[in-house]
Amino acid sequence: MTQPVSPPRDSTDKVPSAGEPPAWRAVLFRADVRTLSLLGVLAVLVLIGGITKPDQFLDTRNLQLVLTQASVIGVVTVGMTFVIISGGIDLSVGAIVALASVWATTVATQEYGFGGILFTAVAVGVGCGLVNGVLIAYGGMVPFIATLAMLASARGLALQITDGRTQIVTVDGVLDLGERDAYILGIPPLVLVFAAVTVIGWLVLNRTTFGRRTVAVGGNAEAARLAGIDVRRQRLYLYLLSGLCCGIAAFLLIVLSGSGQNTNGNLYELDAIAAAIIGGTLLTGGRGTIVGSVLGVLIFTTITNIFALNNLQSDVQQIAKGAIIVAAVLVQRRTASTT
Repeated sequence: MTQPVSPPRDSTDKVPSAGEPPAWRAVLFRADVRTLSLLGVLAVLVLIGGITKPDQFLDTRNLQLVLTQASVIGVVTVGMTFVIISGGIDLSVGAIVALASVWATTVATQEYGFGGILFTAVAVGVGCGLVNGVLIAYGGMVPFIATLAMLASARGLALQITDGRTQIVTVDGVLDLGERDAYILGIPPLVLVFAAVTVIGWLVLNRTTFGRRTVAVGGNAEAARLAGIDVRRQRLYLYLLSGLCCGIAAFLLIVLSGSGQNTNGNLYELDAIAAAIIGGTLLTGGRGTIVGSVLGVLIFTTITNIFALNNLQSDVQQIAKGAIIVAAVLVQRRTASTT
């Protein structure tokens, strides 16, 4: 009886050898190296701050301030990370934060108290995200153009609502969240909200079908469509998520500043994109991490704090940020070319 003969194996087929580690280990190794590198940069910045201004930088109140300031842009960055992973971009996040903050602090809105301000901020953010999502997913507009139009429109509407004036918050429940008496175990409430958004974002990206679909759409939208993913609906959901994060960030900014201004959220879009990039999120989509983006936010916030404590000019700070972004992109390109 003849034995069945297996078909010849093509010479291009890759068969892992007995001593070769699985591919997923290599991916995890690269992710760990990137995270450790970011932690190393953050540690160096903390060391610099401790050396240059030890009494001020290492003071508990200053560290609480750094984390609090990172919370607002950090929440925005979580939403931006999802959008960029999907292959999109959102240039309107700063303007949406401004519009949500002024709409939530009008005299009419404040009459509804704490709940009215929170609901309005989130609703405005989600509404703007809905407009972006519909224009991009179902209107066929390029994300750059659609969100740029939202940026201009939201800024203009915010200016019209405020007439260029600052709207002071008079609701005690909102103002109390910014007081030290509201701290929980020495942690400001805004930082706890940021931590909760970060954890939820990480779980959604890494442990849910929604996260896997986001990565698939960013990696190859046509392949994702052929695999049964509704790409247009997924993109709509992602811009809704970005708008939701902007609404939450607007409320945090209201608590932090005690007011609503049409200038709120200025350049948030650039800071969020930069934080995501240095955290390892590819601008072309298909890869990114929430942890890396959060570390990017902390790095930029720490740089800003160190420059402020040392009375250095803001233009030098912007140059430093630009250099970090360029270095991060070059590292990404080198990593991509070797994989």
